[in-house]
Amino acid sequence: MMTIYVALAFVLVAAASVAVAPRRASVEGFFGGASASGAAPGLWTLVLSQVTTWIFARSLMNAAILGYFYGMPGTLAYAAYYGSFLSGGFIVARIRARGGRSIQDWLGQRFGRTGQGTYNVVIALRLLSEVFANLLVVGLIFDALLPEAGAGTVAVIAVAVLGLAYSAWGGLSAALRTDVVQMLLFLVVFGIAFVALVLSPDFSFSAVMTAEGSSGARQGWILLAVAALQVFSYPAHDPVMMDRGFLADEKTTKWSFLHAFWISVLCIVGFGMFGIQASLVGAEYEGQLLGTWATMFPGWIWAALMLSLLISALSTLDSALSSAARVTVEELRILPRSLTGGRIAMVAFMVLGAGLTLWGNSSLFDAVAVSGTASMFLTPVLVVGLVMQRQIPLWSYLVAFGAAILGAAAYFLRGSEFFAAILPDAHKYDQLLVICIAVLVVGFAAVLYGARVRPLAAAE
Repeated sequence: MMTIYVALAFVLVAAASVAVAPRRASVEGFFGGASASGAAPGLWTLVLSQVTTWIFARSLMNAAILGYFYGMPGTLAYAAYYGSFLSGGFIVARIRARGGRSIQDWLGQRFGRTGQGTYNVVIALRLLSEVFANLLVVGLIFDALLPEAGAGTVAVIAVAVLGLAYSAWGGLSAALRTDVVQMLLFLVVFGIAFVALVLSPDFSFSAVMTAEGSSGARQGWILLAVAALQVFSYPAHDPVMMDRGFLADEKTTKWSFLHAFWISVLCIVGFGMFGIQASLVGAEYEGQLLGTWATMFPGWIWAALMLSLLISALSTLDSALSSAARVTVEELRILPRSLTGGRIAMVAFMVLGAGLTLWGNSSLFDAVAVSGTASMFLTPVLVVGLVMQRQIPLWSYLVAFGAAILGAAAYFLRGSEFFAAILPDAHKYDQLLVICIAVLVVGFAAVLYGARVRPLAAAE
């Protein structure tokens, strides 16, 4: 019976999303998010859109899983990635102060088409991973709801079609509208589940805060160090966040990043507590915690958790698709800047993402680690070029880019004979930390060596 309630509630959420999507879309609204009257989004539209597109289903599950295995340090490690709102806001403000309208603008001015092309490849992979990972969570949830019916595959296809339908209807303008509705619904549903958790007889706030997880806290602290190394470049390779940094005036944008930071961190830590509580009560890890929670909590709490995950998955898909359309049409210029061109791009990304979901790797954190490592070429480039205002030669940029891509490949293929011989014989997160340090050392060495002594302002 609870399964039926979850499915019906999700259908209602989907219907509400379709209802608030704009009935007509202009090219500017589709790619730039402007309303029918041409107005830019307001502060809380941006805040709620930023939050709901970053606390997506994969993120919530990662926070809970890391909390289960590594306690509060594991959850805090994942929450640290949400410092990206602070570093991302800083990067956006610097680029806008110099007249740029996107990361691609800034890279193109300094490294030409090569800089833009390499960056666009990385963010295209990032968008594809977002589609894949959120559909993966949808499949896991429905497999947990109906374990003998093979419902996961059907649910993945159904949600993919639904998300594509209203996203292709209005593009970014639809995503912004539906994000507001979906985020408010998420906060209500998750808030109810969280209050129930805190008020449960076996919950102890002090125990949760000091928990070391079922596998010990060490790897949680290691991941916190990894997040600290990646948090500057991480937002710069996320086109969903970066797109929202150039929609409104600078003051509105600044406050949207700041509010999105604290709201997101609270949500992530709160969801992580469900994983930590599972380890504290000695519950067995099952179905990436979905099965674990089913045995721990009353049916209605479990249903609220499942519904909150489904809402967050749906809310991310439309934003990822709208950004995919903008990148394909406005940056890569593979398709014409028209509603048809944008919709073709959305279909392509959704088909590829759904295909990976039905076939691919089920490790949720690997997608974060790989894309985060690939983005690290931007750290030395942005620190030296954007913050220090030094001129960086193209070869330095390409060395930093190559080091980051090689590092991402090393982590993804760490089980292969070649990379296993190079990497230290240690836990995979220890290996990830070593890879991140190596990527930054090589990147900064190349960029600092190649950078000219005089700043750009002096040269102009």
